[in-house]
Amino acid sequence: MTKPVFRFAPSPNGRLHLGHAYSALLNADFAQRFDGRLLLRIEDIDTTRCRPEFEEAIYKDLAWLGLAWEEPVRRQSEHFDDYHAAFRALKGRGVVYPCFCSRKEIAEAVACREAEAKTGAAQPWPRDPDGASLYPGTCRDLSAGEIEQRIAAGEPHAWRLDGAALHELLPGPHGYCRFDRDGREEEVAADPWRWGDAVIVRKDTPTSYHLSVVVDDALQGVTHVVRGQDLEAATDLHILLQALLGLPTPLYHHHGLVLDPEGDKLAKSRQSQALAELREAGATPQSIRQRLGF
Repeated sequence: MTKPVFRFAPSPNGRLHLGHAYSALLNADFAQRFDGRLLLRIEDIDTTRCRPEFEEAIYKDLAWLGLAWEEPVRRQSEHFDDYHAAFRALKGRGVVYPCFCSRKEIAEAVACREAEAKTGAAQPWPRDPDGASLYPGTCRDLSAGEIEQRIAAGEPHAWRLDGAALHELLPGPHGYCRFDRDGREEEVAADPWRWGDAVIVRKDTPTSYHLSVVVDDALQGVTHVVRGQDLEAATDLHILLQALLGLPTPLYHHHGLVLDPEGDKLAKSRQSQALAELREAGATPQSIRQRLGF
């Protein structure tokens, strides 16, 4: 019988905090409870923000917590060819299109639509689950000739999923299976359309979080994905990509987030206290585990 496979997949763009520790410990706890395997993956597709010293700190922090993982560790920056192959498959199915818009141009287009809504001529412009305005489709219907010309001229562009084409190809309904702390499973409905024409290959990176994580989970044989509730909505988009690429869909568990005293989730961008700082202040692995309920 094949063992279940779990993974902890941090990005080396800052120091790990208690929220990361909780997710890593929970993955390890599940792997032990289900007699499974635990992988560590370094999600470093953002080569401008990810740094070697942060990656080394990840290994140090996790080892300090008493965690062990299988080797070798998969580093996304070493596997762009895998993500490009997946992109080519999506392109071959006619479900992506290039987008030449800048953030400013998208914001201006949305602002015009919202101004119309205030006069009663249109509905308020929709947002995705992260609160960003859905793409207004500016580049969706560009001619093949214009697309070829602009790409040949070296104009920067991202690639977006074509929601209209996807509706025809995979109309749904969509759903996936999630599991709880006791291993009980249940089917849940998914709504990938709430993401609109999501970026699947970024302008500055030959992939995206959504594409690379789906490809990695399949290539690494991940059967159980344990991650925070802040990524629960993204799962709707991931199962759509899995269906398009013919990849297996893991079971999912979205755990609660560790919050600061103000009730906000911990985040590197907000300079939440790092595990290294707690360690230097005298915290022990045991005290961290107890603080997080392990």
